[in-house]
Amino acid sequence: MKTNTHIPHHNLYVIELDKDVLQYDKFAQANPQYKEGMPCLYVGLTKHSPEKRFNYHLVGYKSEEFVRRYARRLRPELFTDMNPMPYEKALAEEPNLAKRLRSMGYAVWEH
Repeated sequence: MKTNTHIPHHNLYVIELDKDVLQYDKFAQANPQYKEGMPCLYVGLTKHSPEKRFNYHLVGYKSEEFVRRYARRLRPELFTDMNPMPYEKALAEEPNLAKRLRSMGYAVWEH
């Protein structure tokens, strides 16, 4: 059975991470524009609700290490107005959202 990838059923999400994640060189090096005091974030996309995907991260199911170890909370004010969207659009928008957040001074890790 083919899936219609134009149906808007994917979601972007943003998780705030504890600032202890900045101790990792690869995280810090990915964010040279980071403004001291701004939150650290993870940007991802999912076919699930952002809340369900956040819970999956917390229990370690298909979870990125930084998120599993340092997740604090969802930041719906940074993504809710975009969702849902077709898979192709979500795939293209995920790095765009990360780039926009970095340009604002956030430290961002992305999928």
